Amino acid sequence: MERIFASLFVIALIVVVVGRVSAGGSVQGKDVDYSSEGIVMKGYLSYNMKIKGKQPGVLVVHEWWGHNEYARKRARMLAELGYTALAVDMYGDGRQAMHPDEAGKFSSELMKNFDIARARFMAALDFLKQLPNVDPNRIAAIGYCFGGAIVLNMARQGVGLKGIASFHGNLTAIRPAQPGGVKAKILVFHGADDKFITQEQIEAFKQEMKTAGADFQFISYPGVIHSFTNPDADTYAKKFNLPVAYNAEADRKSWEELQKFFTMIFKE
Repeated sequence: MERIFASLFVIALIVVVVGRVSAGGSVQGKDVDYSSEGIVMKGYLSYNMKIKGKQPGVLVVHEWWGHNEYARKRARMLAELGYTALAVDMYGDGRQAMHPDEAGKFSSELMKNFDIARARFMAALDFLKQLPNVDPNRIAAIGYCFGGAIVLNMARQGVGLKGIASFHGNLTAIRPAQPGGVKAKILVFHGADDKFITQEQIEAFKQEMKTAGADFQFISYPGVIHSFTNPDADTYAKKFNLPVAYNAEADRKSWEELQKFFTMIFKE
């Protein structure tokens, strides 16, 4: 096990990074610790050893279950495409929920205290920007479910990202976007039959983005419900009686669209 220690300044704190590098292959993955307001955040960094020079960076924000293997898998998939990806920890100390009630508690507490959520997101962003193989001017973020809500609300607040993508994320605004305030290009992937998001919320989101003058695209997949990108959704549905389901076609199509989106925003 290789341990890598690096000091960097993240939101007025000296942060120590501790990594475990995976064996073999061009895609490397390692656990990393960073800090936000005195709380240790346990993330996962993945990058491609074959790519030389500074790469675009991507933050991956987890579902309401917390930072788990699914978020890490997406980080590795991004590394395979040539990006340096950081699967972030929004709950702190790597906490994960084992039951929907616990997941709902963790996520709702953070959304109700969004200044804390913003500080944790910015800590991850600053961490990623300061890595020697990352171009700090080419950073994007993606999020799943709860994570989709996080990245959408960061875009609303004018966080300086090239783009954000939300996969089956909540569309409700913590603080509505203001005209001219959205800097990131926005891509939303939505299941048309999602039971957690109403048509009224969709229309309100679209109108909010238009009023703000945001550059956004909203892609809806007919017959698809919540958590359509996660193969574990079927297990969750059966175990907890949740209206969620994996959809292989929508997963594939949305990932292909994400790749096109990244090619476009990182070339600009």
